[in-house]
Amino acid sequence: MFNTIIEAAKNFCVHQIRDEFTLNDTLNKDRTLIAYIDLDTHSGNKYRVYISADKSFIQKVSYIFLEEDESDDETLQDMLLETANLIVGSAKVLAEESNNSYSISTPFFEKDGSFDYEYDNIKTIQVQNDKLSIAIKEL
Repeated sequence: MFNTIIEAAKNFCVHQIRDEFTLNDTLNKDRTLIAYIDLDTHSGNKYRVYISADKSFIQKVSYIFLEEDESDDETLQDMLLETANLIVGSAKVLAEESNNSYSISTPFFEKDGSFDYEYDNIKTIQVQNDKLSIAIKEL
């Protein structure tokens, strides 16, 4: 499941951000905007997927979708939620194609701050100096 979400995140970078990126296993320790989406598998397992991005990454998304050079905090939060929904929603479609389907909740904005949650797996995508981390935790 996590690999499918990472594949969807890479697709997001290729098709939406349209810029080169790197992928690593480290946590972005900078202050970030953090949202999550809960997943329920058909076998009864529950997971929480955290999407954590620095404001500059989400500002890039805001510029792409809204053509805003400087978005306010509320708009950046909305763009983070939209990014989470696009990535996890795309992963859900990829999972259905391989008979590993699950349902997803509505994305929820958690906070603007340090990522201090427990997780099972994490990957960070970096586009230039901008970072987006994706972490998953079985509940």
